[in-house]
Amino acid sequence: MRICSLLPAATEMLFALGLGDQVVAVSHECDYPPEATRKPRATNGLVDPRLLSSAQIDEIVAQSVAEGHRLYHVDLDLLRELQPDLLITQDLCTVCAIDGGEVRLAAGQLEHPPRVLSLGTDSLNELFPSIRQLAEWAEASAAADALIDGLADRLEDVRARAAGLPRPSLVCLEWLDPAWIAGHWMPEVVEAAGGNDALGQAGLPSFRATWTEIANAAPEVLIVMPCGFGMERTLEEIDVLLTVPQVRQLPAFISGQVYVVDSSGFFSRAGPRLIDGLEMLASLLHPQAFPDPVPAGSALRLARPLGPGTRQQHLEFVPVS
Repeated sequence: MRICSLLPAATEMLFALGLGDQVVAVSHECDYPPEATRKPRATNGLVDPRLLSSAQIDEIVAQSVAEGHRLYHVDLDLLRELQPDLLITQDLCTVCAIDGGEVRLAAGQLEHPPRVLSLGTDSLNELFPSIRQLAEWAEASAAADALIDGLADRLEDVRARAAGLPRPSLVCLEWLDPAWIAGHWMPEVVEAAGGNDALGQAGLPSFRATWTEIANAAPEVLIVMPCGFGMERTLEEIDVLLTVPQVRQLPAFISGQVYVVDSSGFFSRAGPRLIDGLEMLASLLHPQAFPDPVPAGSALRLARPLGPGTRQQHLEFVPVS
């Protein structure tokens, strides 16, 4: 089967299922595993996050959505050349990845229209059914059993070890400027890892919040995880938080329990590595109960507490020990 995956999470699933050799093209955002980066790119985006600040990206995206402009483009000529049997897309968020309507429109223009699968993972509980659905459409159902069983065992292990532990309140900051709170699967990930999400609601979309709302939630832990960003990209503009007066009032900053994580790798995508992210979060929240080291390059911690009386000009972060 010739498969074109226009969804990074689905690309990760396909390779985890052992179907990487059947993937003939991916989206411009598919960057894992490394083998996926060598596949032809069947989409491109109108916004380059490497050249713009969070505030600029938010403004452009909001304006484009309001005016009905597309954020992504399908390379129809490439699809005609590759003639995929299966196109994978999503209808969950038109900002995070190309939407299913655009993909179905493109598929209908091909001489031999492929089947189009839209994966609708909206919660942690839907992760395993999504993997199984993808495997069924790719005619590789048997491959899903071992993958799902292994991931499910790891999930239940974390849940069991976190049961009964104190649950610190936390906020998952999904965008820096303006502030957005992570929704969808993240509140369930927080709960499974032994935390209490102070603002996010399981299964509901991410949402914009004021810093007054965040301050009123008084999170003991703050997870900085801008959607689609790795740590290096996040650190480029982390100091924007110093311009927010309420930040110095947050218990998380006063105690130093502020973490920058590799969101693109472990939290923004509902793929197999979401379980890696859950295990990482459990280690950050409960290091004594989860003593396994956090993978190098996946999380940083605020180097020094930031309180009302401090005059820091820059936020410094260090590897989690």
